[in-house]
Amino acid sequence: MNATAPIVIAPESLEPAHAITEPEVAGAPVVRRGKVRTVFAAGPEHLVIVASDRLSAYDCILPTPVPAKGIALSMISSFWMKRLRAAQPNHLVSDEPDEFPAPFRAAAATLRGRAQLVRRAERADIECVVRGHLTGSGWREYQKSGAVCGIALPAGLRDGSPLETPIFTPATKNDHGHDENIPFEGMRRAIGAEAADTLRARSLALYDEARRWAWDRGLVLADSKFEFGRIGEEWVLIDEALTPDSSRYWDRAAFEAGRLESFDKQFVRDWLDRSGWDHEPPAPALPPDVVRQTQERYLEAIARLSGDPR
Repeated sequence: MNATAPIVIAPESLEPAHAITEPEVAGAPVVRRGKVRTVFAAGPEHLVIVASDRLSAYDCILPTPVPAKGIALSMISSFWMKRLRAAQPNHLVSDEPDEFPAPFRAAAATLRGRAQLVRRAERADIECVVRGHLTGSGWREYQKSGAVCGIALPAGLRDGSPLETPIFTPATKNDHGHDENIPFEGMRRAIGAEAADTLRARSLALYDEARRWAWDRGLVLADSKFEFGRIGEEWVLIDEALTPDSSRYWDRAAFEAGRLESFDKQFVRDWLDRSGWDHEPPAPALPPDVVRQTQERYLEAIARLSGDPR
């Protein structure tokens, strides 16, 4: 993948008529439907992950899709898995549907850009979260206790403050509700000390390499979460990597001027908060201008990340 040629998504994919909310592949068994991704079986050793245009916020799937969002997510994830040294090894086999096994090749036109053929792995039920800036739930916790997940931080920090050293704050993996932050020692008890130490080191290395790459391209990578699985005796990066759904990106120029301008779902969360929604299902429909502006943020993120330094 050439970093000097920014990834561009076909204009027709951006139209509402082309939004995909429930991916289907005739003859392919569904393993799991997540909030955004649908996972299909592709033989005993492989899966096909298809990113839909569904959008979730506050653990609720919104009724309004964002066209091409799934394409942007899948392309960004593939980009990072191919680009970063720290992302090796990972589960990605191919993101070209013409190379997938049958019956996925027959659906190549629908899957192109939004699907990945991956190796099956035994997932560690831990979200590996790295925070390089104080914000979000970490900021709220810091305001109450001066710490994040039991890690004491200096006094006087503000929302968005960079941390002197990125911190690793794991959480239990919950597919149907809120993830729960746990201390690192809790992670060691859950999956074993050696595995926990390995995944913490991998996560911090991933964040550091991606942070530097994003910074050079006008983005601040504030925090991110990673998932890992075991294939044989090897821990591999799985699921998605450093997308605006699993990571918090800000515009670098705005950040340096003292503002936090998001390239992730925070824009939608802010609108939902202003709407008066109580965060309980059903979620309200998004107005067209919010859909358009959200789409623009995803497109800008992928263009910047895959382009030249600024």
